Amino acid sequence: MAVSEENRWMVLTQNLSKTYLVDTGKVEVLKDLTIAIPKATFAVLCGPSGSGKTTLLNIISGIDRPSSGELFVAGQPLVGQNEDFLSDFRCSHVGFVFQAYNLVSTLTVAENIAFPMEWQRKPPSEIEERTLELIRMVGLEHRETHFPAQLSGGEQQRVAFARALANDPELILADEPTGNLDVKNAEKILQVLHLLKENGKTVLVSTHDLQIRALADQVIALKDGQLASPDE
Repeated sequence: MAVSEENRWMVLTQNLSKTYLVDTGKVEVLKDLTIAIPKATFAVLCGPSGSGKTTLLNIISGIDRPSSGELFVAGQPLVGQNEDFLSDFRCSHVGFVFQAYNLVSTLTVAENIAFPMEWQRKPPSEIEERTLELIRMVGLEHRETHFPAQLSGGEQQRVAFARALANDPELILADEPTGNLDVKNAEKILQVLHLLKENGKTVLVSTHDLQIRALADQVIALKDGQLASPDE
């Protein structure tokens, strides 16, 4: 796959590897992954625990760095970029929904959602309008002034989705978004994912949830840090 083709894809990795050094030696978490996710694709990342799914999401988002290989996201090369570039790139182009939610405990629902827009110094009126739009989208109008500790796990996850969408990113990454939720709250997250797919967003979700997998245009399976058959 030629590097000149990078602009055809939302995510393009070439021979991507990640190795950690530990007391007992080296641990290869990802091994020579070459993956291409087209724009406006709903992709699912699956595989057993420890297969490297979260590490791959962290690298694609620029939170972590690969040990070797190439990575292009939204046409931009991320390998070798400094932290300032990666932080700005994430805020502008990538929305990340963490499995642990990662909400700021001292901020209300509205303030958590507004935070990425404030980071980009958008006009206050635009921030307010977009925040209210997202609160309505995830069905949390009655929780606008509440703090994360006052919310259920499902409500926190919906706030995390709204925050990830604040700057209208090209790519949304979600790590096991329904993994810790009951059936009712998982269904609400599924509705949000449906909406993102219908709106033509590029979405990459790490999940074991068969309902989410049913949305997939593309399934990427990992096993022991390598690409595997989705049916394994």
